[in-house]
Amino acid sequence: MSQDWEAVAAALRDRLDERGTTMTDLAARSGVSLTTVRELVHVLNTRRRQPRTLAALSTALGWPADHLAGVLRGQAVTAVPRDDLAELRREMRDLRGRVEALERGTGQGS
Repeated sequence: MSQDWEAVAAALRDRLDERGTTMTDLAARSGVSLTTVRELVHVLNTRRRQPRTLAALSTALGWPADHLAGVLRGQAVTAVPRDDLAELRREMRDLRGRVEALERGTGQGS
């Protein structure tokens, strides 16, 4: 069976960014060691992982427990509802950047 660790890493990085979460926060919330989280995010070690490791990370990131296991197997993953707060944070960062760019362009600002 093919395992796509790059896809798992990309999913983790995207979700961490989307939620404004650090690897340290994810490790604490999931109960997975920071070393393991770093290995997965940066594809440093693709040794076999316990199913509970990917399940714990999935759950801590607001996904169904089997989400990352499905990504690893290359299975089509059903759409996961976006976390409303994470979406609002992303939009706020985007808007803040746009306002700052407008202020720089007109010479206004604090």
